[in-house]
Amino acid sequence: MATLHWTENHTPRSARWHSENATPAPRRVVVADDHLNAATAHRLACEGTALLWRGDFPQARQLLHAVGRRVDRKPPRRGEGPADSFHLNRRARGHRSRVLGRFLVLLDGEYGLDLRRAPDVRQACVEAYGPPTGPMAVSLTELLGVVGAHEWRRKGVEVPALGARVHPHHGVFSPVRGEYVDLVAHAPLPTPTDPQLPCRQTAFDLGTGTGVLAAVLARRGFAHVVATDISPRALACARANVSRLGLAGRVDVVGPALFPDGRADLVVCNPPWIPARPTSAVEQGVYDPGGAMLHDFLDGLGAHLAPGGEGWLVLSDLAEHLQLRTRAELLATIETAGLRVVDRIGTRPGHPRARDTADPLHAARAAEVTSLWRLVRA
Repeated sequence: MATLHWTENHTPRSARWHSENATPAPRRVVVADDHLNAATAHRLACEGTALLWRGDFPQARQLLHAVGRRVDRKPPRRGEGPADSFHLNRRARGHRSRVLGRFLVLLDGEYGLDLRRAPDVRQACVEAYGPPTGPMAVSLTELLGVVGAHEWRRKGVEVPALGARVHPHHGVFSPVRGEYVDLVAHAPLPTPTDPQLPCRQTAFDLGTGTGVLAAVLARRGFAHVVATDISPRALACARANVSRLGLAGRVDVVGPALFPDGRADLVVCNPPWIPARPTSAVEQGVYDPGGAMLHDFLDGLGAHLAPGGEGWLVLSDLAEHLQLRTRAELLATIETAGLRVVDRIGTRPGHPRARDTADPLHAARAAEVTSLWRLVRA
């Protein structure tokens, strides 16, 4: 357990340090308040000095935004190729995150925030961190993310394929990019090899996250859906959503694991699509070092398919446009796993970043296609 140390009113003080991203406790900490201007705050943060805020809470947010604008004055360089541009962009985003992460706040033993005009963040912190265990210091950016996650959880995300809302938890990837949900909602289901059996028996949803695809599969008529994830937060989130949607009797959420025991008529997986290291829990829904989950899914799929069953790989090709993976490599991995492709259904993304010409990765995002690959044993 890391400890943050600082001096306030000539008195040495300390508090437990917490970082969801496992950022080490800052070594240099100074107390800051409303008298601090953006230029000084930016200089100190860039030098590695953390600023423990003791002033007005809205003023802290304004100062954070002002420092963020100063960091953004130097946009990431465009690389010699898509992969180089991607890594330079990630490096710039990492620098921005480190600088803004040096604005700190202190939570009391009940997650109270003792700052002028501060919101009540206690429930949001309980949802993210669990029951309080004493005072702790966190970065302001992390706390704002925790509060934002609480609002997402409270309001939910509308999923047209379900005609209902799904409520993401802190650290669980939110289904805001609906194209992958629509693919699973409308792709043709496997045809049963035994005409005496109904075609919709058992389905697996691997890496379920919020449980949205498991719910879609249940709504499409599967009698039994097993949803898995390796994240305890995702498992809790999926169980809550399945229960809220009235599907607890047909969807089992199990884990932590990728594959459950047994075989299924349909196995669905929407793995992270970028083979790179995530820097936060929620980024694990996007970034996967070396494409480990993709390979594990393909390598284990054949052993978990019932006779006549299919595996659905739902995957963006953004990594291909960024030259982080080739289509040939993906097809070779599928073939090596003893699988063959029977169909591929693609759709264009609808998110705003695909149309943002100022984005250094705009060319790749504009060309992106998310596909549902229908796979069977070779």
